[in-house]
Amino acid sequence: MSAKNKKKSTPPAAAPAIAANIESHMVENRVFKPAKEFAKKAHVSSMDEYRSLWKKSVRNPEKFWGGLARELDWRKKWKQVLEWKAPFAKWFIGGKLNVAENCLDRHLHGPKKNKAAIIWEGEPGESRTLTYAQLHREVCRFANVLKRNKVKKGDRVLIYMPMIPEAAIAMLACARIGAIHSVVFGGFSAESIKDRANDSGATCIVTADGGYRRGAIVPLKHNVDAALKDGSTKVKHVIVFRRAHNEVHIEEGRDVWWHRELEYVSAVCPAVEMDSEDPLFILYTSGSTGKPKGILHTTAGYLLGAYVTTKYVFDLRPDDIYWCTADVGWITGHSYLVYGPLANGATSIMYEGAPNWPESDRFWKIIADHGVTILYTAPTAIRAFIKWGDQWPARHDLTSLRLLGTVGEPINPEAWMWYHQKIGGGRCPIVDTWWQTETGAIMITPLPGATPTKPGTATLPFFGIDAAIVDDAGNEVGPNEGGKLVVRKPWPSMLRAVWGDKARYKEAYWSEFKKQGFYFTGDGARRDKDGYFWIVGRIDDVLNVAGHRLGTAEIESALVSHESVAEAAVVGCPDEIKGQGVAAFVTLKTGQTPTDKLKEELRKHVANAIGPIAKPDQIRFADALPKTRSGKIMRRLLKQIASGQTVTGDTTTLEDFSILARLQSTEE
Repeated sequence: MSAKNKKKSTPPAAAPAIAANIESHMVENRVFKPAKEFAKKAHVSSMDEYRSLWKKSVRNPEKFWGGLARELDWRKKWKQVLEWKAPFAKWFIGGKLNVAENCLDRHLHGPKKNKAAIIWEGEPGESRTLTYAQLHREVCRFANVLKRNKVKKGDRVLIYMPMIPEAAIAMLACARIGAIHSVVFGGFSAESIKDRANDSGATCIVTADGGYRRGAIVPLKHNVDAALKDGSTKVKHVIVFRRAHNEVHIEEGRDVWWHRELEYVSAVCPAVEMDSEDPLFILYTSGSTGKPKGILHTTAGYLLGAYVTTKYVFDLRPDDIYWCTADVGWITGHSYLVYGPLANGATSIMYEGAPNWPESDRFWKIIADHGVTILYTAPTAIRAFIKWGDQWPARHDLTSLRLLGTVGEPINPEAWMWYHQKIGGGRCPIVDTWWQTETGAIMITPLPGATPTKPGTATLPFFGIDAAIVDDAGNEVGPNEGGKLVVRKPWPSMLRAVWGDKARYKEAYWSEFKKQGFYFTGDGARRDKDGYFWIVGRIDDVLNVAGHRLGTAEIESALVSHESVAEAAVVGCPDEIKGQGVAAFVTLKTGQTPTDKLKEELRKHVANAIGPIAKPDQIRFADALPKTRSGKIMRRLLKQIASGQTVTGDTTTLEDFSILARLQSTEE
């Protein structure tokens, strides 16, 4: 892969902006073209090919998606590809299929039968490999366990599990019998379980006695017991997998052991025929306040989106060992650990624990031990790796890697460069992907054999995705003008509703541009002169500094580009003169010393990179930032700290509670 214009040009002192829109000042001119050898073997091997396919896909989406849908196994072909009555879509009307059949059964009649489907490694160090035939058997057996516990088509099942193969088995078993699963992230509290059980009307919970995280046992079954204690839910059955062998309570008449239930069932379970628009799963958005927001995804459209994007974005090849590091509790784990890879017949790595247990090289050891070829992880993890030091990846042979990916939030350009150089050895393309729980599948992304990449941008829309950046009136803005990121046409994997609340669905996603019928993503963004999309932050996080609307992502990128900084989070703080000031929480690389001199140096660095208006008013050094176990920075807490308020609200999803106390004791 070659790079040109390796030095960034000096950003302008000011940039033109529409008054109501986000201003964008960062300029990135480093460009990395796909290596010729990579492009030769790629599914899409040139920009001309990408542009041609993309134009066809948005001009006639029914023909395009209908053609790709033929790659799935159908019981009955659809009569109509799309019915669009904004904001409600129906895809592949009249079609019948089963998701579990597409992920498992169709691979059993050829060489993939004995191919590894999941290679699992537990945090303590044990490992298991499940072939497609073995995974199919286990899914059928557990599907029969669900039926034995009164679960039927249309029932809701909560899955609250560690990162073990049984989490995927439970999901696929639900899909096999037509039950609607809702996976609850293993780091969530008892209150979160109860809220989701009540909202979904779940009648069954699948859990484990415990799971491992940084050497400790996470008490999953105990949390389920606490969630069900007041009897407010409809849950009648709890199925418990024995993982950690910790002591748990078994409620007579409600709780059963997974392994004992298997003694009563067969390994034969025919898949239920599902309509293309039958619900597949509900996934509750993280970080929500008040009533949980259950995002509903349906059968055919979701599966097609996950299948196609996995194939093309990761340029899957038959011999790949693919590792998406996300937990199954998030949409990334659904689409790119379970459904997308399995529908493609790929081999996936699944890891239970923390990336720094027992030491900070656990990820790199897994890659070397298993010969991982594709790594898909989050920018927050990459920034943690940078903080821990280059010596950890340097211990291991990472030459098996041929493709890298990022997901979850915009990646800072300097973190992108570290990932490219230290992990990819300067040879691996990086697919920086933008998408959401609501979109179901990747929406904006490079195609690794075709798209020249730039550090920090998700580049261009995927096939069939008509994305745009508009002003408040819905008019598309020009190059390098900030605005609101929207999608102008429906796509197969889009959410169908907020569970049980159509009004909330309309209000949350379709009210901003109701007249135009645009889906509003909630993100601010800009497009550069090449048409590449740069996400500049959530609209809710935009700072209004002396009349200038600044995205937090650009200020954070400027801070991380300093040689001493590993990670930064920027929030607004009250300012009597400017309305809002800029507060930056900064984590330094290992070995760097926090000083007043460095604070001033960082302020000047931001001013030089973006402009004086973005210069932080506060800089607080922190040895770590408050994050959920999924790696999401809890900005709400940082806003309260920066404003001198007492931290309030739900903090149960925090991974390390001691961080809050240390931050509150740190004066600017």
